[in-house]
Amino acid sequence: MGVAVVAVAVFLVNLPFGFWRAGAARFSWRWFLAVHAPVPVVVGLRIASGLGWQLFTIPILLGAFFAGQLAGGRLHDTWARRR
Repeated sequence: MGVAVVAVAVFLVNLPFGFWRAGAARFSWRWFLAVHAPVPVVVGLRIASGLGWQLFTIPILLGAFFAGQLAGGRLHDTWARRR
């Protein structure tokens, strides 16, 4: 798997966690879990894909991680407004 495929997977994994994080009080246990629970999944994706720990992949996957969290949060905000 290439870095782009893994980045898309990281983004998609973080969407529901970002949605969950947006509904939690900031710096609460729920918020902390929503931010940190997908980390083992991301590490597993890196290992399973064979990317290893090459330096150039870190900013790409970190960006995908935060973009997924942000997009999930925005989905939550949109969903909450429509309710």
